[in-house]
Amino acid sequence: MIDRRPDRIAALQRALHDLHLDALLVTHLPNVRYLTGFSGSNALLVATARGDLLLVTDFRYATQVGEEVGDAARAVIADQSTWAALWRELPTLSGLEVVGFEGTALVHRDFERLLADGQRWQWRPVRDVVETLRERKDAGELALIQVAADMAVHALGETLPRLRAGMTETAIAGLLEHALRDAGSEGFAFPTIVASGPRSALPHARSSTRTVQAGDFLLLDFGAIHGGYCSDITRTVTIGRADDDQRALYGAVAAAQDHGCARVRAGMTGVEADALARDHLAAAGLATYFGHSLGHGIGLEVHEGPRLAASAEAILPLDAVVTVEPGVYRPGWGGVRIEDDVHLSSAGPRRLTEFTRELLELG
Repeated sequence: MIDRRPDRIAALQRALHDLHLDALLVTHLPNVRYLTGFSGSNALLVATARGDLLLVTDFRYATQVGEEVGDAARAVIADQSTWAALWRELPTLSGLEVVGFEGTALVHRDFERLLADGQRWQWRPVRDVVETLRERKDAGELALIQVAADMAVHALGETLPRLRAGMTETAIAGLLEHALRDAGSEGFAFPTIVASGPRSALPHARSSTRTVQAGDFLLLDFGAIHGGYCSDITRTVTIGRADDDQRALYGAVAAAQDHGCARVRAGMTGVEADALARDHLAAAGLATYFGHSLGHGIGLEVHEGPRLAASAEAILPLDAVVTVEPGVYRPGWGGVRIEDDVHLSSAGPRRLTEFTRELLELG
């Protein structure tokens, strides 16, 4: 696989020049991984406008940092505090006066460290510098996301035939997560959502001990991880035969989701993308039941840029991977959400999570 880290560092250099920064202190771990390949749980990274990278971690990762980072950055293993090691090593990077820090990632305790121990430098908060670079996926990233998508689809196919009335939501979540692990997933992109009956009207329900009953909607929302990259898929089924109201609601959401997946494009604003499905549901008289945004970017984090939302004016970049997940939720009765991961390619949108969107009646 081609090493894209030099391209990423060069893009970050250009961003730092535009921001008139000599360097950026990177503390958000997905950004550290994106720039260096390091996947440990403790790291401080300084990236300079000249292209130098200083990575500080602790003794637990002395072997791992060499394997994952190689010569992409100068790695320092802290004997005690990573922050103490940073202050010791930072002066070795010459020409630094104005240094940015990730204002949305740095906790207040660590901000106080900048003020107390970093007085030699001018610190400026910035936001979404690396995150903006991450929105557009390269070929290697797309391949990793596709594998994660395939794992999720496989797990869904393995799980659905086993579902019956009388099972609890947590038991079903366990089946899904077991199938994800069997498929090779490194973990779970987020806590698996299994919501049944009236609870399917809770967009981000936690899986509960509720027993699934015949006639229920059953909403399954979950994702796999491969090479650090996530997938995110939702399907809604019924346990037993669906009634006319359930069929009508499901059909409306499926039509809106298909409309959005087929027409979302790089170059649209997030507002325009969101409207693809929202206007479709409004025409069916269901807009008031669709309260969240249409989707979000996906990659090293399950929720990242770009956003597909009524308030998102930014342009969707070429080669972003986004979710398209309209939902309709009737409190006390139930809800439907259908979600796929979509690559915004130069040839148009391409679904990565290929699994039937027909209403399945199980059991």
